[in-house]
Amino acid sequence: MELRIRKTPPLRGEVTVPGDKSMSHRAAMLAALSDGRCRLDNYLPGEDCLGTLRVLRQLGVEIGETGPNEFVVHGCSGRFTAPTDDLDCGNSGTTMRLMSGLLAAQPFRSRLTGDASLSRRPMRRVIEPLQQMGAVLTAEGPGGCPPLVIDGNPSLQAVEYRLPVPSAQVKSAVLLAGLLARGTTTVIQPVETRDHTERMLEYFGVPVAREGGRISVGGGRLPKARDFTVPGDISSAAFWLVAAACQPGANLALPAVGLNPSRTGILAVLRRMGATIEADFPSTERGEPSGDILVTGSALTGTVIAGAEIPNVIDELPILAVAGALSAGTTVIRDASELRVKESDRLAVVAHHLLAMGADVTEHPDGMEIRGGQPLHGAKLASHGDHRIAMAFAIAGLFADGETMIEDTACVETSYPGFAAQLRRLAHGQS
Repeated sequence: MELRIRKTPPLRGEVTVPGDKSMSHRAAMLAALSDGRCRLDNYLPGEDCLGTLRVLRQLGVEIGETGPNEFVVHGCSGRFTAPTDDLDCGNSGTTMRLMSGLLAAQPFRSRLTGDASLSRRPMRRVIEPLQQMGAVLTAEGPGGCPPLVIDGNPSLQAVEYRLPVPSAQVKSAVLLAGLLARGTTTVIQPVETRDHTERMLEYFGVPVAREGGRISVGGGRLPKARDFTVPGDISSAAFWLVAAACQPGANLALPAVGLNPSRTGILAVLRRMGATIEADFPSTERGEPSGDILVTGSALTGTVIAGAEIPNVIDELPILAVAGALSAGTTVIRDASELRVKESDRLAVVAHHLLAMGADVTEHPDGMEIRGGQPLHGAKLASHGDHRIAMAFAIAGLFADGETMIEDTACVETSYPGFAAQLRRLAHGQS
């Protein structure tokens, strides 16, 4: 599949983004661990999150589809069934890392596999703490990469684990394992990372102690069955936020978007660049804040994105780099070496693609410097099988002279089914 884009007038109207990817994964896993029937509404029907449901079904969890983006999960009270085949996580690092935590305490062997991209992503960060708890994990790929074999230990022991680098996925894997371990498990994070796991554990009735950077859960406290509605994904909304914020005259509304403070760094960065963004006071009825966002286009200026802010915007950095290229002045991204081990080497790919479109960019080991204001021109760009690369440069194409062609865009289905159709509607003035 390929996507062809041309420059458009300022975007106007309303766009509804699909359910949050991170929350969909976690809601399915906590529902599967629970003691009864849970209905999940607005679940993201992307390949990654459907892959999590597929893996859970292989582990004996009964899951039914009752409507568009609505699933019913019958919890197994923490007791999964040994799989008869490999557990294919597809392209989803979240599925592999978080499921590792759940499987670490099961009394059987499981083998987690993934596609070519996931098979290049290192798993040592999740292996180390789970081994300290008593599970046996073996990475069969080179350099600690998948496939990942887990010999579970039903006598898993609690651990106090200090994250060597900020990682919500590793934090979540350890906390999920801690639910099935003996004693109190504590994760210490150097800087705040997204806290969906903690919030959703509390929503599903599991006490979580939070004190500074310390997060603790007690063993033997399984989730209670509850229904959960997944808010819209702010990481998906980010593409439209940038598309509208960088176009004077644009006006775009995005209803019912997740506004978890550990994920709203994109709003803070764009506002710092001069964007006009309004967000409703969030509702927290189901544990996760959500509300409506309205963005009005204006001329932006560059900024510095670095340090403790990086974990909050890690998924949005490709599209923020595009915003930097469309802004006056210089935008600097630092402390983001984590982007080199995502679905692609996002630092290298973003820098390459911006240069191909005429931007002035210097790549650094942990980030890049973008000297904005250069006119962009269309280019033929590879997605590298990375959904966020494909979408970020589709948005860049809206500002470029000539035609931009993104190759191999099937990867967008992992997180944003219907993105291309929404892009075409907005480009033609339809909301």
